[in-house]
Amino acid sequence: MTDLSKLKLGLKGSADLVVGRQHTAPRVGSGRVHVLATPVMINLMEAAALDAAEGHLPEGHQSLGTRLDVRHYAATPVGMHIRATAELVAIDARSLEFRVEARDEKEAIGDGRHWRVIVNVARFDERVQKKLRSQDP
Repeated sequence: MTDLSKLKLGLKGSADLVVGRQHTAPRVGSGRVHVLATPVMINLMEAAALDAAEGHLPEGHQSLGTRLDVRHYAATPVGMHIRATAELVAIDARSLEFRVEARDEKEAIGDGRHWRVIVNVARFDERVQKKLRSQDP
């Protein structure tokens, strides 16, 4: 059994970004308005969850995102700084649940929940390679 005793409720992490043109909705294909794209905000929320948990996982293990339930309710223009934060709020066997939030320099821009599962990297890679080998030529 994998020792997850270093994971504790309340662990927190963060990730930061200055919005550039490459982070806008038209550049990532999620809209036409030149403001922070929702997929980029989500990616930053995931990075905050990684920051909270990855350093507490056993050797040879990492977490993978499995579910997101987030809202993006305020626009952020190019040039503005944003910070995403994550707090570990539930642990169920290998499943981790985080409360996530993103804020720009003026206001909250999004929030929600994010779930990750802990995997043994070697075993996970074996399954992925097996899947590749089983493809029809």
